[in-house]
Amino acid sequence: METQELTLDISVMRKAATEATEVLRVLANEDRLMLLCQLSQGEKSVSELEELLDIHQPTLSQQLGVLRSIGMVNTRRDGKRIYYSIADEKILVLLETMYGLYCAKPKKGKK
Repeated sequence: METQELTLDISVMRKAATEATEVLRVLANEDRLMLLCQLSQGEKSVSELEELLDIHQPTLSQQLGVLRSIGMVNTRRDGKRIYYSIADEKILVLLETMYGLYCAKPKKGKK
């Protein structure tokens, strides 16, 4: 039985690399990463995020604006409150992976 060689389409790779680089660039900011981690647990209002993360309103609004402008979060208005949620399932998968690598308590006998 012959093994088939995988050929990678360079244009597809470049598009994927561009998308991944943009996501990683956004995640490289501590405040944005913390916001996304909180939002991975479900929809939150601006005031809830401010209280949970101890990020003050100007910084919080700026970082949420960045996340909104690139389509990483959805917004929903309810009266005067604006609620945010993760817009892309791929971001949730990435955050879960990062949680497992950096936040989960190690199993006994492992470092």
